[in-house]
Amino acid sequence: MKWFRDARYGMFIHWGLYAIPAGTYQGVEYPFGSEWIMKNARIPLAEYKKYAKQFNPTSFSAKDWVRLAVEAGMKYLVFTAKHHDGFAMYHSECADYNIVDATPFGRDVVRELAEECKKQGVVFCLYYSQYQDWEHPNGYGNDWDRDAIKKDFPIYFEQRVKPQIRELLTQYGPIGLLWFDTPYDMEIEYCRELVEYVHALQPACIINGRIGYYLGDYRQMGDNSIPAATFSCDWETPMTLNDTWGYKDYDQNFKSPADVIKMLVNVVSKNGNLLLNVGPDALGNIPEKSVEILREVGKWLKVNGESVYGTTLYPTLPYELDWGKFTYKDHKMYMHVFQWPITPYEILVYGFKTKVKKAYLLSDPKKMPLPVAQTFEIARDQHRLRVRLPEQQIDPIDTVVVLELDGEPEVYNT
Repeated sequence: MKWFRDARYGMFIHWGLYAIPAGTYQGVEYPFGSEWIMKNARIPLAEYKKYAKQFNPTSFSAKDWVRLAVEAGMKYLVFTAKHHDGFAMYHSECADYNIVDATPFGRDVVRELAEECKKQGVVFCLYYSQYQDWEHPNGYGNDWDRDAIKKDFPIYFEQRVKPQIRELLTQYGPIGLLWFDTPYDMEIEYCRELVEYVHALQPACIINGRIGYYLGDYRQMGDNSIPAATFSCDWETPMTLNDTWGYKDYDQNFKSPADVIKMLVNVVSKNGNLLLNVGPDALGNIPEKSVEILREVGKWLKVNGESVYGTTLYPTLPYELDWGKFTYKDHKMYMHVFQWPITPYEILVYGFKTKVKKAYLLSDPKKMPLPVAQTFEIARDQHRLRVRLPEQQIDPIDTVVVLELDGEPEVYNT
């Protein structure tokens, strides 16, 4: 799990045939994620398969996509090898319903991304829908083309799931993690068998929490959900950059760079990872607005990444901070100041007991010390830490102050 804990920030990519309708079918705009349009619009399989004949993303560049992840400061990339529609975005030998055999494009996207991630130092990971498959007659989910009661799941599991997992884990080099989804009513013996199968093929491959039954290597939060609590275990929040996972041409409700930075810090401060999604269009272009936002976040991380990557859990203060968040690493507490204090331009923290040897701005190459005062009031049994800041806010989104500590952080939780 070390690379996962160090990474803290990854790119999710939802891309498939659903990028062609882009959220609209027969003139109707369908809500929720565009990757669900086949089910939400109840598109017959024979009709949906026609999108494969149109899929020719001539603008796709694995090099550009991975470079964007690097520029954004993301350390791992999770790509949808097969989503719920059952279409494989790689050359699958066990199903001709794939991007090489069924489209005019004819290129193996997973292979190209795997090679680029290796070149550019990004951990390559794959998403795979293990229970839902709206193309296979025995996959779960398609109840408009076929009778749901008559499905024989073991046939689908043996004929489609296991062979495709073997392909993905034997043909593309090391896979950092497999990101499963929507286990629903999948019985525990199949989930457990799948875990054992993955680890037999690639022992170092991490499995996410949506394998079900707490069999994963880390805990998975709900879509777009950041917990109020801090967890000591490993966990991850998948987050959309706008309101959908797959591409929707009319969804322009994008989060700002400030939103993303504050969400990332919030997640990391609670010991989690943020997996932020982009949805390329049918030609293979990541929307320009997404590119702009990710690059701005990347600029901030280039200066302040030390306060995010590789940070670990610290003793939690027993109250909310009205000015920002703390992260911790190597005897350093990082104060992420979102809300700049008014005169006297200082931040007061109650209950922080460990001696602070030095405080300075992370963005200051000279590490000029900031004034620090630590006191203890015996009558109220209360430790206080005061850090004096410059009058002017350094970063309009998040100014990071480093507190170098004399030992492990200790919080007095009275």
